[in-house]
Amino acid sequence: MVEINDQTALLACPDADGRGDQHVGSRTSISLDIGASSRRRWSHFDRKHTAFSLRERCVTVSVVLCLMLICTVFIYAFVVRNSGRDLVCSTVQNGYQCHQKYSQSWGQYSPFFSLQTISEISPQVPIGCTITFVQVLSRHGARYPTEKKSAIYSQLIKRIQDRTETYLGDFAFLESFTYPLQSEDLTSFGVSQMIDSGTKFYRRYRHLTKESNIFIRASGSPRVIVSAEKFIDGFHQEKLSDPSATDKSRKPSIGVVISEEPGSNNTLDHANCNLFEDAKPGLVAQAEFTKVFAAPILKRVNSHLIGANLDIADIPYLMDLCSFHTVAITPDASTISPICTLFTDEEWTQYDYYNTLGKYYGHSTGNPLGASQGVGFVNELIARLTNTPVTDSTTVNHTLDSSPHTFPLDLPLYADFSHDNTMVSIFTALGLFNGTVPLPNTTVRSPAESKGFSAAWMVPFGARAYIEKMECDSTPMAREPLVRVLVNDRVVPLHGCKVDALGRCRLEDFVEGLSYARGGGDWGKCFI
Repeated sequence: MVEINDQTALLACPDADGRGDQHVGSRTSISLDIGASSRRRWSHFDRKHTAFSLRERCVTVSVVLCLMLICTVFIYAFVVRNSGRDLVCSTVQNGYQCHQKYSQSWGQYSPFFSLQTISEISPQVPIGCTITFVQVLSRHGARYPTEKKSAIYSQLIKRIQDRTETYLGDFAFLESFTYPLQSEDLTSFGVSQMIDSGTKFYRRYRHLTKESNIFIRASGSPRVIVSAEKFIDGFHQEKLSDPSATDKSRKPSIGVVISEEPGSNNTLDHANCNLFEDAKPGLVAQAEFTKVFAAPILKRVNSHLIGANLDIADIPYLMDLCSFHTVAITPDASTISPICTLFTDEEWTQYDYYNTLGKYYGHSTGNPLGASQGVGFVNELIARLTNTPVTDSTTVNHTLDSSPHTFPLDLPLYADFSHDNTMVSIFTALGLFNGTVPLPNTTVRSPAESKGFSAAWMVPFGARAYIEKMECDSTPMAREPLVRVLVNDRVVPLHGCKVDALGRCRLEDFVEGLSYARGGGDWGKCFI
């Protein structure tokens, strides 16, 4: 209010020409008026000068703040890029998000991407419920090809370069392409995936993880062991940064490494069912579908690689290289392999289905002994959920599972690290995809049409399934334990028990519904 009155006075005072004759009064009063006018003019000048200074200072401060903000963004981006926690193409919450038209159609060679947004049931913990138990079952992170496949890919590139007389169009880069891949081990990107996985697990179940440690097992493959170790790193780093966490000094460690040597009982790696290992129905189904989808691709490829004369069986191998090259050539998998752009979106959809067929007929319902390879783990899960000894006659190592040191019960948190094929068998033994009708090997069926049975949706690099036990205030019997399963953040409604609208069953009904696993599956047919 004072400022408004002062501004009014300034507007009313005589101007610089001293138009004092507009005022009637004595000389003294004029003199006083002039003096007052002068003071008001200088006051006005001071105000203008002060306002200019303030504006100048504000501009300076704004510029400095903008520069600080830009520097902060660059520093954050640099730290994030090099920390493995939130890479350019990956986030802890959502996984790999780059090149989605390719990367989500690579079957089991896709990097983990969250299915949260396409889950028909929210993966969030229901209101009024508390998670009391979590079992995570994880695949290892992104890796180089197996030694056998690496040799096949290397020979394919060599054969192309030895035979091709003329390279046309987008295929020209293959003339000087050098096969750069190692074999078996995790890539740098795969390591970062597993750190992120441990971080995410800690955050999602913070009410448990901040106060409890986690019991961890890994199958004996080096890449699986390293994946478990990197998961632990992410888990523990997050715990150290949590001000509400307790017992921060005790970093988790791998409690058991289960041998993958021939003859070893291992619920995290199939090997001991002779008839299953000898039969290859998954490869048969893939070969049939290859005749359908790869024939036109082969014609186009050979028309651009004059003289190469590739075979139809070479096409899936060439497409495999897209993923393996992408997850290896940069630490964050931000650069897409040029091999990927040689194929159309439709062809990648077909390739994804080709890999899904391999899982369905190789390790799931399409193989009469597929589910039996997952029975041992399911029986271990039942023991953990119910705090009772393991009962199993299939793949359980009873030396390990009979000891409280190597198979403790009554804990809230468990993590097991495995391989994609065994995980598919475990999902099948759990009945998660009982709603999937047999997959045709002549036409493509989308993941939605197959009720979520998709290699990319189930077992990508860094895949994780959360088996949760929860208690809720609103259940018919308050605090009655319920079970639900999430696969890569997608709630998979349970089968074999009375399931509610949130995909859950009562624990008692869930266990009762696993009669196939509790009865040993068809393990007895393995040695006929």
